[in-house]
Amino acid sequence: MNQHAKVDIRHSTCPHDCPSACALDVEVIDGRSIGRVRGSKLQTYTAGVICAKVARYAERIHHPDRLLYPMRRTGPKGSGQFARISWDEALDEIANHFNQAEREFGAESVWPYYYAGTMGLVMRDGINRLAHVKKYSRFYSTICVSIARSGFAIGTGKIAGVDPREMAVSDLVVIWGTNAVNTQVNVMTHAMRARRERGAKIAAIDIYNNDTMKQADIKIILRPGTDGAFACGVMHVLFREGFADRDYMARYTDCPDELEAHLKSRTPEWASAICGVPVEEIEAFARAVGQTKRAFFRLGYGFTRSRNGATQMHAALCIPAVTGAWQYEGGGAFHNNYSIWKFNESLIEGHDAIDRSTRALDQSRIGRILTGDAGALQGRGPVKAMLIQNTNPMTVAPEQALVRQGFAREDLFVAVHEQFMTETAAMADVVLPATMFMEHDDLYYGGGQQHISVGPKLIDPPGECRTNHEVLQGLGRRLKAVHPAFEMTPRELIDATLKKSGHGDIATLEADLWRDIQPDFRTSHYLDGFAHADKKFHFKADWAHPPIGIAGKGPWEQMPSLPDHWTVIEEADKRHPFRLATSPSRSYLNTSFNETPSSQAREGVPTVMIHPEDAASLSIADGDAVTLGNTRGETTLTARLFDGLRRGVLIAESIHPSKAHIGGRGINMLTGADTVAPIGGAAFHDNKVWVKKAAVSKR
Repeated sequence: MNQHAKVDIRHSTCPHDCPSACALDVEVIDGRSIGRVRGSKLQTYTAGVICAKVARYAERIHHPDRLLYPMRRTGPKGSGQFARISWDEALDEIANHFNQAEREFGAESVWPYYYAGTMGLVMRDGINRLAHVKKYSRFYSTICVSIARSGFAIGTGKIAGVDPREMAVSDLVVIWGTNAVNTQVNVMTHAMRARRERGAKIAAIDIYNNDTMKQADIKIILRPGTDGAFACGVMHVLFREGFADRDYMARYTDCPDELEAHLKSRTPEWASAICGVPVEEIEAFARAVGQTKRAFFRLGYGFTRSRNGATQMHAALCIPAVTGAWQYEGGGAFHNNYSIWKFNESLIEGHDAIDRSTRALDQSRIGRILTGDAGALQGRGPVKAMLIQNTNPMTVAPEQALVRQGFAREDLFVAVHEQFMTETAAMADVVLPATMFMEHDDLYYGGGQQHISVGPKLIDPPGECRTNHEVLQGLGRRLKAVHPAFEMTPRELIDATLKKSGHGDIATLEADLWRDIQPDFRTSHYLDGFAHADKKFHFKADWAHPPIGIAGKGPWEQMPSLPDHWTVIEEADKRHPFRLATSPSRSYLNTSFNETPSSQAREGVPTVMIHPEDAASLSIADGDAVTLGNTRGETTLTARLFDGLRRGVLIAESIHPSKAHIGGRGINMLTGADTVAPIGGAAFHDNKVWVKKAAVSKR
C-alpha cells in the first residue's frame, strides 16, 4: 500500500542579502526534505508574498551539485581538481597554514573574509570573533550598504524612518533608486495596496525602464550619478511655487533659508542639462510631491552605488523635509531600519577581544590587497592566508583583473566554506561544504522592515555539510583561540544575544514567530525631533562627522554640504563615451541562485542594454556579441537593444558567473574599487566604458 508523505508547515525567515528578510512558510516533507516555500500571511510586512527564486528554494537546497564533503586542491589553482579529505584533515591543514603565516609574517597576514550570503547574525558575523581573538586583520565592510547609510544618517541622525507598511496608506509612493520588483518585492506589495485602496500614485525614479518603473504612474529616467541634480531641481520648484512647508522647516530643520538661497541657481533647466530629464517632467514631479501631503519616499541602494552616492541619498532625503511630509501618516521617508534593532553582538563577534591597533582591511579593495598595493594594505605586510565564508569575491568584487591575479598567487593559502563550487571555491586550496539556512539555527532582522525572528533548523544537511559556527569552533580549538562563544551552541548564542539586547529569550521569540519592534508613530516620524544633538533634520551635512562608520574615507573634504550635484563621478569621455551600471537582476541575488535551473532559464546569457540609436551608430544589431572595456579590463556579452534608457547609458543586469560571459571575463572586470566618501564603499554603477562589436559570434 502506498503511504502518503507527511507534510508539515514550518516557519522560517529568508536569510539572503535582501532588506525584506521575508517570513516563510516551508513545507517539510517527512522531516527530511522541503517542498514549496510561501510567504507567511501571519507577518504583516511579508503579507504572504515572496520572490519567485525563494519560492522555488527546493531547487537550491536539494541541488545535485551541492558540495558534500571537504576537499583539498590537487591541481593548479583554478583547475577544479580536488580530492576528498576528512574534516579533521581539512581543519588541521587550515590551522597549520594560518599558524605558519602568523609565525613568518605576523597575525595580520591572516584575513578572515565574509559577507552577506546569509544575514543570520550567528552564521554571518561569528567569523569576526576568530579575527578578534587571534588579532588577525579585521574586516571593514564596504561593498553594499556603507554609502547609502551615511547619506541617510547625515540628514536624520540615525538609520531609521517611517514604518514601511505606511506605504499602504500613502497617496504618493516614490520608489527612488531601487528596482523593487527585482530586489524587494514587498515594497511593491504595500505600494500596490495604496494604489488599489486609495487611488495612490506610484512614482519610480531610476536610470532605466525596469520592471518597477513599468508598474509606475510617474516614470523618471535619469543619467547615472545625477540624482542629486534632479533632487535640487525638484526642491527649487517646491520653494518657487510655494509648496515648501516653512513652518515645519522652521521647527524641524537646521537651515531652510540657506537651502532656499542655495537652490535659486539649481533650476529645472540646470538640473535637466545634467540628469537628462526634461524640464517639464522635473516640474510635474515636483508639483505632484508638493500637492500630496502623504508622500512616502522609499529610498533604495542602487542610486548610491556611485562616487557621489552619499550626497545623492542626502539630496533625495531632503525633499520630504522641505514639504513637511514627515508629519503625516503615509508620508516621510524610509531607507533601512538598522538603528532600531540594537542587537548586542559582543558574544557572537568577540568584542571583548578587539584590538583597535590591528588593521581593518577594506573588503571592496580585495584585488588591490591581494596584489600588494601598499595603500590598500595600510603600509603593513601582505595577506598570506584567508578563510572565506558567505561570499564569492572572485565574481562579485570590483576590479576583477586584480582579484584574479591575487587569488592566483601560489604563496596565498585560501580556505573557502561554501555550498557550491563557486568561482572563488574553485581557486581555493581547501574547500569545506556548508549548510543552508533551513539546516541550522540563526537569528535574523529585517533591514527593510521591523521584525526580528529565530530561523530554526528544519531538516538535516546532506553529506558532511557543517555550519559556519562549527567550522569556527573546529578552527578555534586548533588555533588555541579561547573565547566563551566558541564553546556555545548556536541556540545558546542566540539566547544570550537576545538577553543582552533586551529582547527576551529564544523561547519567547520563537513563540512570537516574528516580533514587530517598530517604534511608535511619533518616534518613526521624528515628531519629537530628529536624532542629531540639535534635534534638527540637517540640510547642511557635516561629512567630517557622519553618525555611522569610519569617517575620513575618500575625497570627503570635497563633498558639498548642501544638496547638490557633486561632479566626482566617472564621467564619460571621448575614449569612454558610455556610462555603465551593473544593476541587479530578478532571478539572481549577487551570485546566489546562479546554480538554480529556473533562475538560469529566466536570466539566460549575460546581456547589455544599449539604446537603439547608440547601437546604430556603432553598427551593432540586437543579439550581436559586444565587448565593453575601460582601463580596468574588458568583458564580452550580448547586445540587447532597448530604448528605455538615456542615450550614452548601458545597463548590464545581474552578476552572471564569469564563465557565462563570452571569453570568461565577468562584468566586474569593469567596476572600480576607489574608496567612496565619506566612510568607504564601492561604486558599482559608476563606470565609463567603450563599446565595440566583438570579433566573436554570439553563443
